[in-house]
Amino acid sequence: MSVEADGRVAETVEIAAPPEAAYAVVTDVAGLPRWAAETVACHWVGGATGAQVGARFRGTNRHGPVRWSTTCTVTTADPGRAFGFRVTMGPLPVSEWRYDIEPAPAGCRVTESWRDLRPGIARVLGGIAIGVLNRPAHNRANMRSTLARLKQHLESGR
Repeated sequence: MSVEADGRVAETVEIAAPPEAAYAVVTDVAGLPRWAAETVACHWVGGATGAQVGARFRGTNRHGPVRWSTTCTVTTADPGRAFGFRVTMGPLPVSEWRYDIEPAPAGCRVTESWRDLRPGIARVLGGIAIGVLNRPAHNRANMRSTLARLKQHLESGR
């Protein structure tokens, strides 16, 4: 498995749908549990109602019997092109996630990427607590699943 120089892990899929349709789906955080392998619930908080830089949402995740919640702050909201957010757990930085969307001959190309922001000891302790010792490899597999579900949804016209 390769990890980019900045520690980012990414996966890409081509989807037979316009970039605007893909953007609408990835920015619908309430619908994220339908696509994301570990996410079981998401909702906007603090009066936010949609993807705007600075808007926040709360996510609840699960791996096996372990559940945890994080707060996400939107860092990029470029309609039809990119959606990104920074994840924190209390004051602790956790990660950055991003969806880059670009036109492709059959519709669009969506790249999902993740970068771990946890300090070293938090990576070790978090991995032990959740049961995921190799988070980059785990997230890469989850991204493949997420993107396959996203593709299926968008191409089915639902």
